[in-house]
Amino acid sequence: MKLHFTDLRIQSGDVLTVSNPDGTEKYTYTSDLKASLTATPDATGFWAMSITGDRAVVSVTNPASRVRVDKLTRGYTEAEMSSQPSVQSICGTNDYKDAVCYQSSNPTEWGKTPAVAKLLRNGSSLCTAWRVGPNNRMLTNEHCFTSTTGIEVWFNYQCPTCGGTATATVTKVLAASVLKYSAALDYTLFTVNNFAAISSFGYLELDARVPAVGEEMYIVGHPAGKLKKLSLRDNNNGGGYCVVRAVRVNGSSSQSDISYMCDTEGGSSGSPVLSRRTHKVIGLHHFGGCPNQGVRIDLVAAQVNSLL
Repeated sequence: MKLHFTDLRIQSGDVLTVSNPDGTEKYTYTSDLKASLTATPDATGFWAMSITGDRAVVSVTNPASRVRVDKLTRGYTEAEMSSQPSVQSICGTNDYKDAVCYQSSNPTEWGKTPAVAKLLRNGSSLCTAWRVGPNNRMLTNEHCFTSTTGIEVWFNYQCPTCGGTATATVTKVLAASVLKYSAALDYTLFTVNNFAAISSFGYLELDARVPAVGEEMYIVGHPAGKLKKLSLRDNNNGGGYCVVRAVRVNGSSSQSDISYMCDTEGGSSGSPVLSRRTHKVIGLHHFGGCPNQGVRIDLVAAQVNSLL
């Protein structure tokens, strides 16, 4: 749930608090909204950071303070999500699983998952993003956003147990600035506020080469905005690992993509495609269609390496 406030009258020294009912997720705001690093001001007020769950608690400590909630957005239920039309990107049987399901069987692949985050765009749509390199840098698709206004970045939005429905403690930050983007290669490189809060989640590295046809690969993301999934197996490959099906496939530009049958969904846009040989990123997922497609990371790297 994401709330918008207007008619803001916060007295000096007072605090506006938005939290979940048990107080385990809480954001505070004073008259200096920018100081919170979690407010998105607009012409009539501001959007607070979203609250995970179906209820939010709003409070002010000074009775002379006043705010008004004039708008809210909420996430879709599972039933609502399943009724939305989408491009086919589950290729046969849905083979992706909660990332934690592979903690024991595929520890190296699982170890790459913390650096991947869910994007909530203006409280109404979804993508995936990930930390690239050790500095405050993240990558997603250009079609996800080119303006950081209202872009939330959720780390650790994942099940602590395989097949569970609860989420681990989520760390949320706002996108801060766009450093570079390209529609032709469908990428956006950006920074976040409060980088210290997410620096412990690790980062991924770029593998700036054209992968081989048949090379084993995997995708980490938030399909349909769900808790983090690892797409590693492919029923079209006899239940074996996902593989690169083709390279130099036409995407947003001529010969810009690689293709694969790894399962994705809307919300997977911006997910990293990683090689099982190097466990580095070889593609930036952006198209469904079975085969699904990702932008060749060697082409992206040529444009962003100097900014990493």
